[in-house]
Amino acid sequence: MTESSKPARTILIVDDMPNNIGVLFEYLTQLMYKVLVARDGKSAIEQAQLAQPDLILLDIMMPGMDGFETCRRLKQIDLTQNIPVIFMTALSESIDKVNGFNMGAVDYITKPFQFQEVLTRIHTHLNLRQLHRELEEANVLLEKSVAKQTESLAEALAEVAQLKTFSQAETMYLRDENKQTSNFEEIVSQSKAFGKVLRQVEQVASTNTSVLILGESGTGKELLARAVHDRSSRKNQPLVKVNCAVLHAALIESELFGHEKGAFTGAINQKIGRFELADGGTIFLDEIGEIPVELQAKLLRVLQEGEFERVGSNKTIKVNVRLIAATNRDLEKEVNEGRFREDLYYRLNVFPIQSLPLRERKEDIPLLIRYFCAKHGPGTGRQIDIIPQDVLDTLIGYHWPGNVRELENVVERSLIISTGRKLDLGDWSGRKSMGLAKAGLMPMEDCERNHIISVLEYTRWKVSGENGAAKILDMIPTTLDSRMKKLGIQRP
Repeated sequence: MTESSKPARTILIVDDMPNNIGVLFEYLTQLMYKVLVARDGKSAIEQAQLAQPDLILLDIMMPGMDGFETCRRLKQIDLTQNIPVIFMTALSESIDKVNGFNMGAVDYITKPFQFQEVLTRIHTHLNLRQLHRELEEANVLLEKSVAKQTESLAEALAEVAQLKTFSQAETMYLRDENKQTSNFEEIVSQSKAFGKVLRQVEQVASTNTSVLILGESGTGKELLARAVHDRSSRKNQPLVKVNCAVLHAALIESELFGHEKGAFTGAINQKIGRFELADGGTIFLDEIGEIPVELQAKLLRVLQEGEFERVGSNKTIKVNVRLIAATNRDLEKEVNEGRFREDLYYRLNVFPIQSLPLRERKEDIPLLIRYFCAKHGPGTGRQIDIIPQDVLDTLIGYHWPGNVRELENVVERSLIISTGRKLDLGDWSGRKSMGLAKAGLMPMEDCERNHIISVLEYTRWKVSGENGAAKILDMIPTTLDSRMKKLGIQRP
């Protein structure tokens, strides 16, 4: 069959905005795709079951059932669970992309649409699905062929089975060996001190016990939370993450537990909360010390009883969720000062894990530098083969108040300014912080002012955004603005 004689691929577009549907419909129709449309999640699920499209383009922010919930339900239905779903989201929208992948999506495209990007991603996932179908068909033919073989083939199959068993045993050994050297895949460490932390992760992962991860900002508390989840019996269920520090106090209850339509001004649709999304899996509450004290009783109830009500509803919802919490605050101090409930603290603190600051695991710095060079090299168009000793000495000698996150930012910046295959720090402003640290003792406020200025100089006085000072300092941008005013920090 020639390319032109192949039946047209079917794409279902799900979006509540007619303009978005119109633009995609016209573009994809011109490319000879068969295009179906739906304006909401319910219609999308019905059409997908009837039409069996080859791919679904699904908007996230829709009234009623949002894209995350629509995708989750599609993946629970036998007829639609294998249809690839690509989420559509506006550049201005702040969403949890990992949550989207946990729901079963395969990719994202951004609005306003870049048609070359749209076409490339559609081609990629349609081809992957076609390859998957061909592989399944080949497997069916192979099974039929094997079934028809003579008795002599049985001996060969037995030999293959023995080789397979050996290969699996060898793979398991190599995987265990790799874990011992690279420490939990995403966690890069050879530190003996950090190895004790990872052993704690192994000990608690197989239980349902709540875990409290303590440590400074940028020390990898989220990676430790994922490591606990990935080694638990819930690993095939969602890991839902909530950063309590970035949510407005008035919205945290709705975000965690959901709300009913009309529950408050602006609640135009029902919202499913994060605890419902995490049912059967794990919820990770980052910066749990930021949760308002008046909401902590409801959080304690869901941890103890596994039940709650949505905002504006009297219906009790039961869930089976494991909690992993993290904070850089001293919760015991928060309890003493009345900002954190004592009973909730004891419920969370059953199994505390202390994540180490980078200054206490400096033997990991060379390993992390190479890891970040490999991670960010392709994106910056750099391939680093040489890390000079003076660069290593400088980075090892720095005190790293921003920990691993700050080191990653420094390495990424250095990759950008490096012109060859040798890593170059350039005029890295962290050296100024080192000079201040060596200059002698100073009041705490001066230390804070100097450090904030150092980070602002590093970001070229960019406060908010992906590479802004607020993210490096793990602060809300408005909080950083207020702190700068209080300390008299002004851009030169």
